[in-house]
Amino acid sequence: MNRLIVNYATREKRLVLMMKNHVEKIVIDRPEHHSLVGNIYYGTVTKVLPGMNAVFVDIGEEKKAYLHRNLLPKYVLSKKNPSLKEKESVANFVHQGEKLLVQVNKDETGTKGARLTGIIELQGNHLILMPNGRYVAVSKKIAEEDKNKSLRHLGMSVKEDAEGIIFRTSSMDAFDHEIKDELEQLREQYLSLLKTSKSLKAPGILFQKESFIETIMDTIRKMPDGEVLVDDLTLKKRLEAFDHVKNGRLKLVYFNGKENVFTYARVEHEVEKALKRIVWLENGAYLIFDETEALTIIDVNTGKFSGKHDLEDTILKTNQAAAIEIARQLRLRDIGGMVLIDFIDMNREQGRLTILEIFERELGRDEKRTKVIGFTPLGILQLTRKKTKITLSEGLQMKCPECAGTGRVDSAETVAFRLERELFEHRHSEFEAVLVETTAEVIEVFDGPDKNYRSLFEELTHLKVFFTPSSKKSPFYSIKQFGTESEISLGLY
Repeated sequence: MNRLIVNYATREKRLVLMMKNHVEKIVIDRPEHHSLVGNIYYGTVTKVLPGMNAVFVDIGEEKKAYLHRNLLPKYVLSKKNPSLKEKESVANFVHQGEKLLVQVNKDETGTKGARLTGIIELQGNHLILMPNGRYVAVSKKIAEEDKNKSLRHLGMSVKEDAEGIIFRTSSMDAFDHEIKDELEQLREQYLSLLKTSKSLKAPGILFQKESFIETIMDTIRKMPDGEVLVDDLTLKKRLEAFDHVKNGRLKLVYFNGKENVFTYARVEHEVEKALKRIVWLENGAYLIFDETEALTIIDVNTGKFSGKHDLEDTILKTNQAAAIEIARQLRLRDIGGMVLIDFIDMNREQGRLTILEIFERELGRDEKRTKVIGFTPLGILQLTRKKTKITLSEGLQMKCPECAGTGRVDSAETVAFRLERELFEHRHSEFEAVLVETTAEVIEVFDGPDKNYRSLFEELTHLKVFFTPSSKKSPFYSIKQFGTESEISLGLY
């Protein structure tokens, strides 16, 4: 049975979508990581960068946001020859201090601010209005050619010259008058935004998207049947008005038990699994995920799977299972940007073609735009996946304070030799002794295998070394005090 479980009662909002007993989607929304994607701001251009053909915009958030020339309304609406327009500097379309209506299309990550577009998109149930978009498009999921042409013709007949319209999948079953009515509502919404912007004296938000609610709605809209389990009465009443619930296609259930709804539905562990570095496949093979700010690397290993026939058959079956699971994990973890997949080496070209076919088929189920580049000469599959917000791991985890996210720390030997070099610089100084806080492993290395190096070092430097043990797990040292031998020794007791 298909099942959507929504944990809405607490500050952290979560949902898990189960399709045929497999987890297909995990979304977690926290106040401190609330996505800005879709929000509309009234911003001020703070810096024009001709060399990058872009500008920085103050939208009232902590970091300045980035807006490329090609997403400025003046650039899009310009009727100049495209080849000539492309050569023009961003400074010809915008100036420092100019006020702009902008929308976030990518959240800030790391040290980078949010990415913006000046081509505002206002979403309705059946269409998306772009007041400065200037084109008509139809959802790729509307494959029927006649319907596609009909919608394009309708769009061209109702839109104003500067406007752009994108028809959503639901428009396929909507009447023309419903689409026209929705278009008028979106136009009124845009005029209201313009009116509000004129009253703002400083950069600020004009429209805040209910991203989590919209995610719930979109997920329900794509469920063929099943159950929606929620733990909040206000949300339940809101969903009761949804067509898919009213017509009985989906069963809406309210959970008011003492335990968390995820615990009740036995999906809490699925969130934990989606954060693990190693993912096991049913046949005993496994995947290793290494996420960095620049890209994600996925390694495929045969593990415990030995196959029943020849080696090439074992490798192909492992890679086939891996391709299916990797496509699912990309959705679950919401991994974006560049992805490199190191499949197990296949000697036959047909094997690579088979994996590509399977992988592209599975990626067809992805809501985010993906592009498979192909295999490199070394057998690494390259692809990109649109990134609009932080990944699941970025939202739920922090960099290790010990290793700063590298996964490695200095060894006891490295730390001990570094301490030795630093203390050696104080040889023949006015100090008689030094007190060092460090771990037992560092002390052991400093003392040497025969535990006589410390005395040799002290004789060479004329500096008595005292250690105070630390309970820290990672090797480190901290020089606490220089002084006379009696001062240091008295401080130890």
